[in-house]
Amino acid sequence: MGKVTREPSRPRERMEAYRRRMRAAGLRPVQIWAPDTRSPEFAEISRRQSAVVAAAERDDAELRSFLDAARADLDRTAP
Repeated sequence: MGKVTREPSRPRERMEAYRRRMRAAGLRPVQIWAPDTRSPEFAEISRRQSAVVAAAERDDAELRSFLDAARADLDRTAP
């Protein structure tokens, strides 16, 4: 008879089996650290950066002209 494999019962065994299958499929684990978008500090930094960008856009006549031309171009090509 063929070999019978049982499903691992413990979470650690299940995770190890999962990782073996993923590695066998040619994948590798990667850990990524990202900013915590739920933190008050992140929200404050985002508000501050958004205000800086908005002010820069307001004061940049060349950018405003470029965006107006792009919008007009889109309006001409829209169905």
